[in-house]
Amino acid sequence: MSEKRFFRFSLLPAVIALAWPTMLEQLMQTAVQYIDTAMVGALGTEATAAVGSTTTVNWLIGSTISAFGVGFLALIARSLGAGDSIRARQASAQSVLFTVVIGALFTALALSLSGLIPGWMQVDPAIRKTAAAYFFVLYLPMLPRTATIIFGTVLRSAGDTKTPMWIGLGVNVLNVVLNFLFIYEPRFVTVFGREVFLWGTGWGVVGAAAASAVSFTLGGIAITAALFKHRTVSPAGVSIKPDRTIIAPVMRVAFPNMLQRFGTSFGYVAFAAMINSLGGLSTAAHTIANTVESAFYIPGYGMMTAAATLTGNAIGADDKRTLKDLARLITLVEVVLMAVSGALLFIFAPFMAGLFSSDAAVIALAATVLRMVACSEPFFGVGIVVEGMLQGAGKTAAPFVFNIIGMWGIRILGTFICLKLFGLGLEAAWACMIAHNLVLFVMFAVYYARGKWNPLENDANRSAY
Repeated sequence: MSEKRFFRFSLLPAVIALAWPTMLEQLMQTAVQYIDTAMVGALGTEATAAVGSTTTVNWLIGSTISAFGVGFLALIARSLGAGDSIRARQASAQSVLFTVVIGALFTALALSLSGLIPGWMQVDPAIRKTAAAYFFVLYLPMLPRTATIIFGTVLRSAGDTKTPMWIGLGVNVLNVVLNFLFIYEPRFVTVFGREVFLWGTGWGVVGAAAASAVSFTLGGIAITAALFKHRTVSPAGVSIKPDRTIIAPVMRVAFPNMLQRFGTSFGYVAFAAMINSLGGLSTAAHTIANTVESAFYIPGYGMMTAAATLTGNAIGADDKRTLKDLARLITLVEVVLMAVSGALLFIFAPFMAGLFSSDAAVIALAATVLRMVACSEPFFGVGIVVEGMLQGAGKTAAPFVFNIIGMWGIRILGTFICLKLFGLGLEAAWACMIAHNLVLFVMFAVYYARGKWNPLENDANRSAY
């Protein structure tokens, strides 16, 4: 009877085992982002705007680096599925080379451009100096940040999602502690009814960046050590000299994904720049709404990790049935989770926005756009899961095309028309964002249903690796 069931629930433990550590890790990252925003928000709306004004540039850099991790994930997951642990370790060793080269490159770019970025982002001239200082300090430890992104993906591709989770937890807790010390002036605080003196540097916005920089550095060191000690994918003793047999398949997956992430992240930059041009109120509300929403699509990205890893394993093992069953089950779980998440976001939007600002106008505007986007969460989730499966299968060209069309053809063009031609506000910009998500849902669903992406169904695709 189990062979005839549409949903093969016996696969659920494997899916959950991979997904929940990633969800918890992202939940902790989001919690710290909440705390960061709230702590900086206590300094005033201008401080919140200074930090939030370059957030999309952070996404641009981080997501571009993540693309290389996706290339290694697809190769390592497939190699392990086929029982080829030697090739998996060789790929892990090449990830070390990529980390060093990419980390050095982005360090040079980020630091040299830090003074120019706030102007490009159309940040209010009154806060550009503060925004530039925040960005510079935040990107001083670019090499360990690169290690965290790429090595974390390598570990996840081997089915180890717990190690990145625990390291991420430590980084986030440390970040919060250092925020208390670096943001505020020395002061007395009340602890269990007693006055306690708490030392502080009083660095304000720059202090928040310094706390993150120290935390990222220690996290990068920790995850590097964890990778080298890992019994399955440790690169210890394996040459890191460029290996074309590894680099070629990695780049076949990574390059389209990098273009996709760069293109969509640059779109986020353009999107945020147009919103920044609306003034401090819209910038603050947009920053807060983005922060709040990030907690509510955590289930989506947790399931994306499971979808990518298990898809790669199934293809490596040449297990056609499991691949189909995984797709159905993960999509079902994803839709349920995102529907619940969207409902909670709709109900608690004003309360959540109120955690980060005491300005009634900011809270009202943020709550409005959050309730708008809450209705599209289940559709957004389906697109995420299908994209994860395509990453595991090494098929990243189609997601690149879909995301560029959605970002630039729907979100950016639509926002430009609404804001610049018709003089509309933040609500119109977020409506364009929702339209972008719905278009992605349709394109990914149709592409998946056609089945041409599946190498187990198309013999011509079996030699892609």
